[in-house]
Amino acid sequence: MDDQASVSGGRTGGENGRSDTVVGGLAEFVNDVSGLAELQWKLASLDLGEAKQHALVPLGLAVGGAAVLAGCIPVAVAGAALLIASATGLSIALSLLLTAAAVMVVAGFVAVYAARRLGRSLEIFRRSQEELQRNISWIRTVLVHSGRAAPRRRW
Repeated sequence: MDDQASVSGGRTGGENGRSDTVVGGLAEFVNDVSGLAELQWKLASLDLGEAKQHALVPLGLAVGGAAVLAGCIPVAVAGAALLIASATGLSIALSLLLTAAAVMVVAGFVAVYAARRLGRSLEIFRRSQEELQRNISWIRTVLVHSGRAAPRRRW
């Protein structure tokens, strides 16, 4: 009994002898995670601002192009159809269909061009994604190895 009393009486820091270090380690870990979250948020905010700058021109081009295209389509299709009908002797209906198809092809090329430019502007977020993956990996490593004794080095 004396042997047991001296062993358990010599412990400090709680029931299992590790509660102070566990609480301290947990507090430090939570502090580190909150610091990482704050840095991740700041990086994402910077990336968003940079992406907005890069997307502004392509988005403006896409919206402006779409507005002009929408306003000019009826007039252009009708005018071209009338020219084709008078020059070739085709019916007005067939001329309208041919010109509408040609206009749709041109509009498709413009839309594809704008979509590619807009897609490139969002590649900036890759930086935030990579950093988030590194942070999550670090958190997993800390959680897996927390509470384990450090391996003793052999000299």
